[in-house]
Parts: sequence; C-alpha cells; structure tokens
Amino acid sequence: MASLGSPTAAANDPGAVSPDRSSGPPSLPAALPARLNATAPGDVLGRVLSAVRLTGAVFFAVDASSPWCVDVPIARDYAAILLPEAPHILSYHIIVDGEGWAAVPGADPVRFGPGDIVVFPQGDAYRMESRPGTPPELDRGQTLDFFRALSAGALPFVIPEGGGAEPRARFICGFLGCEARPFNPILASLPRMLHLSRPGAGGGDVLDRLIDLTMEEARASRAGRSSVSLRLSELMFMELLRQYAGSPAEKPPGWLAALGDAPVARALDALHADPARDWSVADLGREAGLSRSALAARFAARLGQPPLRYLTRWRMQLAATALLDPARPLAAIAEEVGYSSETALSRSFKRETGLSPQAWRRARLETSSDRR
Repeated sequence: MASLGSPTAAANDPGAVSPDRSSGPPSLPAALPARLNATAPGDVLGRVLSAVRLTGAVFFAVDASSPWCVDVPIARDYAAILLPEAPHILSYHIIVDGEGWAAVPGADPVRFGPGDIVVFPQGDAYRMESRPGTPPELDRGQTLDFFRALSAGALPFVIPEGGGAEPRARFICGFLGCEARPFNPILASLPRMLHLSRPGAGGGDVLDRLIDLTMEEARASRAGRSSVSLRLSELMFMELLRQYAGSPAEKPPGWLAALGDAPVARALDALHADPARDWSVADLGREAGLSRSALAARFAARLGQPPLRYLTRWRMQLAATALLDPARPLAAIAEEVGYSSETALSRSFKRETGLSPQAWRRARLETSSDRR
C-alpha cells in the first residue's frame, strides 16, 4: 500500500493538494432502465449502488502520533458542510499502518490494525483514538470548523494529528453521500459500525490497488481529478462491501448476508435485473431453483420480509431516484418500475413514503437547491 509520507512535509509543501471533494450529477441520465442494466448479469450489488446514487466524495489522509483522538459528531451536523446535496452521509477509514480503537456511543471500542477498514454507515457520532479514554484534540465546534476548512480546500491532503509521540497510525478517510430513503437495502443491512479485518492487506488485492490509485490521484493535479476520485471512491466502497459480504465476520440479518445464500441471491438478482416484470413468488422460485414455499420461507428468513414486499419497496426506491430528474414524466416512471398507471404508482408511493410522488419531488429538489 502507498505510504502517506511525512505530515510536516505535506503541510509545508506549496504543491500539496487539498483534500479532494467531488459531487455527482444533480439528476439521473434520461434512461433509468439503461443505467440499471449497465451492470453485468448477476451484479446485483452494482445495480443497487447505481440506484441509490453515491453522490459525492471527500478524501484526506491522517498521520496520527500518540496520544491521538478524533471525536466526530453525528453526520447530520456536518453533512451540509461536506456534501450539501447528499441526503445521507457515511464515512469509511482505511488503516494504512498502525493501530487504534474505534467506537460509536453505547458500544464497546473495537481495536483495528494495519489494512483494516472501519465504516460508519448509519451517520452515528463516532470516535477513533490511540487508546480508549484519550481526550479528543478538537471539540465539536472545532471539528465542524475543521470540516469547513476541509471543504474549502484550505488543508493539505495529509493532516497531522496527535501529541507527537510514537506509536503512529496512518489512515485514509473517505466520506460518501447516498440515497437512504425510501429504501436502501445496503444501508438497512449494515451495522452502526462495520469493522473489516484484513490481516493479509498489502498483498496487492483489488482493494490495495484501489487505495494506491486513490493516493496517486489525490496527490496529482490532473484534468478530471474530481470525476476520477468519485469513481475510485465508489469502487473502493463496492470492493469493501464485497469483501465484507464474503468474509466470515458475523453479519446481522439483511441484504448483504442474503448474498451468501445462493438461491436467495439468485432471486434477488432476478428482481433487480427486471424490477418492472410482473413477478410471482413461483416465478422467483424457478429462478432460484426452489419451490414457491421454500423460496418464500428462505427469503423472509434472510431479509425479514416476503419477496414481493421487497420488490415493492425496491420499486419505490427506483421511482424516488427517477423523480430527482424534474423533466421525467410520472407516467414514464410508473411504466419503468412496473406500474400500469400514474395512479397505481402514486398510491403505492404514498403508502411507502407518506408523500405523493409530486410532493416527494418538490421536497427533494427544494432541499437540494437550499443546500447549494
């Protein structure tokens, strides 16, 4: 993995790049089905990530010397500073070298080491520190000021932190925005804090190579850097989800755990590949290689809901995403997500969200405009 280098040199280097920030496009491409089908057959994870829209990225690196502690407030306190158009913000931290502890309020601290990844998907306040109980260097107000300076590009890429003593810890910090409502099955399946242990990190796997590319891109001043950084952040997040889904780590019931159940995963892939189809549980059972009753029981056990209930919720997410484009007619959106009329879609959408599609569109577009 790439070295972060000297924090002092980075801070004094006039050519050092500021932390990178990117924003995704404000609206969807015109053809929603084409975008959903742009992923390879069987790539249900890719389809879901496309529809829940990773909308921005902030990257920086920390070179922490002991004692050190970062105490980050709840995400809604800084979301409008870092990613003003994002409905939900999550953060992830890739440990390049060194060790430390991470925790969310009300939970025991978890120790992390070189190569590990720590993700805070639900927007909780969190703490990362050299030892449990270390006083934070910044209070809440100073932390928000730090995020303002970060967003303004006033800081170097490598941020020094801590008291100046050994041992040190070096890690990359990333922030992503995404859709959380009406239904993001990935977020719904993730814990408040996800710790992915990677004892073999540094051996050149996909995630290691993406980390190296991210570091190289962040230090370079090349055309298109913002767009490239956004794509790299998406790829890193997708890869860490893949590694988490395939790891032996205990997982809460939900979508990522369901990907490890081959018949349920086949049913999910079928639903996501053609969400507008008039599916029956028997149809999905044939796709999964199970009887109707066996699939219904297995699907509900893994995901906590019946297959057709899941399909309805996913269609509402697709409709909500399409509504972000003010030029898209509601009738076209209804047809694309499997409804015979605007009325049928509106009825389901209001039942799931409490708002009509038109009210949802107005509220989201007004919020986006206010945050700019």
